[in-house]
Amino acid sequence: MTVRAANSSAKTMPQQSLTYGGGWLDRASGSRTDPAWLASKLASPGARIIPMWRDQCLVTGESPIPVRLAATEAAEVLAVAAEGPVFLGLDGPDGVFAVDLSALAVTRAVEVTGADRVLDVRALVGTLSPSEAASHAYARGLLYWHRHQRFCGTCGGRTDTRDGGHLRVCPSADCARLFFPRIEPAVIVLIEAPEAPDRCLLAQHRGAPEGAYSLLAGFLEIGESLADAVRREVAEEAGVRLASVTYQDSQAWPFPAGLMVGFRAVAATEEISVDEDELVAARWFTRAELRERVAAGHQLDRPDSIGRQLLQAWLDAGD
Repeated sequence: MTVRAANSSAKTMPQQSLTYGGGWLDRASGSRTDPAWLASKLASPGARIIPMWRDQCLVTGESPIPVRLAATEAAEVLAVAAEGPVFLGLDGPDGVFAVDLSALAVTRAVEVTGADRVLDVRALVGTLSPSEAASHAYARGLLYWHRHQRFCGTCGGRTDTRDGGHLRVCPSADCARLFFPRIEPAVIVLIEAPEAPDRCLLAQHRGAPEGAYSLLAGFLEIGESLADAVRREVAEEAGVRLASVTYQDSQAWPFPAGLMVGFRAVAATEEISVDEDELVAARWFTRAELRERVAAGHQLDRPDSIGRQLLQAWLDAGD
């Protein structure tokens, strides 16, 4: 068998801003270590606070809009929060902060912020600007980390927050361990068949809706490079060996603490052997077959995901 050259996998996705990224805020890492500077930013008239409740946005209106509060008018919100506000960054000269109201009953969190209800930011993506989606996802991820890093994993002592919420410190003199926000990288890959006609590999994951197919993905393990993780995940789950792996792009995915790293790959062979644990089925799809699925109402992937972008770029690359 002649293995097709990896010309198609060498193509990269068109450059575009993936949802939840874009670097919209200046994180001011050189200034946020100064408590006086942070206090001045919180006290300024233009400062804004994003309140969150158990990873969800507090929203208002029939067409839901996330609540953003003027920091100077949010004394009650700050008073009932279990911990102080977390600094997200600067929007121009103005500070943007996030406050976690997870310790409150949802009715109280809604009342104190003037909201109507709570919704996940992923349910709002179609109505938010790119910068708003990125800021709220960032707030969600950072506040989640704080809730799950309140105690030192070494000595068990309660940790203190520093640097505007970008560092937690064990106060024990015998320990003094530093904890930085944790990121859990994962890989996602569009795999092409080694021979014509052009086809990509999609799988049905256990627990997914009947007939729902998507790209293969998985978490990076200790001691692996990103490409190692791609090869291992594909081999473990689908029994497919890869001839080439090419990086495409990455996406912030703070649900709760992910970074999705996207690849394209060319398979060495077309044989498939699903593990029947993570996957229940997998098959090769032509572009025509994939377009038929879309026309029948099947989504390529979540509209806010890098998986969607990988699949769309592959569809756009051929007839």
